[in-house]
Amino acid sequence: MKIIEVKDYQEMSQAAAEYIIKKINQSPNLTLGLATGGTPKGVYEHLIEDHKRNGTSYAHVTSFNLDEYIGLSKEDHNSYYQYMYENLFKHININPSSTNIPSGVNSDLQAECAEYERKIQQHGGIDLQLLGIGSNGHIGFNEPGTSFQSKTHVVDLAPSTREANARYFDNLEEVPTQAITMGINTIVKSKEILLLVSGKAKQDAVVKLFNGDVSESFPASILKEHQNTTVIVDEEALNGIKNVKIFQ
Repeated sequence: MKIIEVKDYQEMSQAAAEYIIKKINQSPNLTLGLATGGTPKGVYEHLIEDHKRNGTSYAHVTSFNLDEYIGLSKEDHNSYYQYMYENLFKHININPSSTNIPSGVNSDLQAECAEYERKIQQHGGIDLQLLGIGSNGHIGFNEPGTSFQSKTHVVDLAPSTREANARYFDNLEEVPTQAITMGINTIVKSKEILLLVSGKAKQDAVVKLFNGDVSESFPASILKEHQNTTVIVDEEALNGIKNVKIFQ
């Protein structure tokens, strides 16, 4: 696990964007795993700025998002489909048919999960997976206790996860209680993983990630066993952590 310390959220976002841009320039047919929420939003802003300024092309890039809320259609402004469209896709030249997000309104959710997993494997897996980390260690929507062998599946969202996401809704009651998410096994089969961590609220998670055991009770801990994981973490999140090898 390579750890890159940065000053703050803005520097983290810029460093991650530069990392992704470099990979796309090296491999125009890259398959990207994408995340949503507050953590990657700054990254997407930098990708958009670079696309407009430097013309980095996404014409041959394929993307797979980590998850989607169950019960929210593509048109719902709180869906992750809309998040990705508004915060990235409509601003770059990625082919809409090359963007993949699970459907949260399929009448057969198990079939949706199986088909999404099949599509990922059909494309040879994820080349570079972008991740954030929840305060309870979740990656994607894989809550504590999720099997490390899990594939794309339906999950019940933990109260802490729903509370963390309530800021995007009018109230907590509107936050869906379930989601479809890539499984942990699917995530760790990615050829490369880029984990972003920022802010004081993630300090406890960072301590458990760097100093704790690998355990299904803290899903992100499995990343320590991945052969090609880079963590970009800011000073606030890293506060108090000692004896960690830092790469500048």
